[in-house]
Amino acid sequence: MSKPLLHLVFGGEVTDPRGMDFSDIRKLDLVGIFPSYAEAFKAWRAASQRHVDQANIKYVVVHLHRMLDPAEMHGEAPIEVED
Repeated sequence: MSKPLLHLVFGGEVTDPRGMDFSDIRKLDLVGIFPSYAEAFKAWRAASQRHVDQANIKYVVVHLHRMLDPAEMHGEAPIEVED
């Protein structure tokens, strides 16, 4: 069994629909953490469609697995510097 590739889905009101500056981070809607992009995408789509008439509400998918594994994010393992 392959390891899950964690994805976070969250959203909220943005100051400008073209950007990613959330108006109030205390009011973010944390949809959840999902073990695959496919499941995260389904959750993102459902959350986004609930607010289809509100252009200032935006939901995003964050690839947590890339942030948790620097080698995956940058394509190589980080170099350890010894003192």
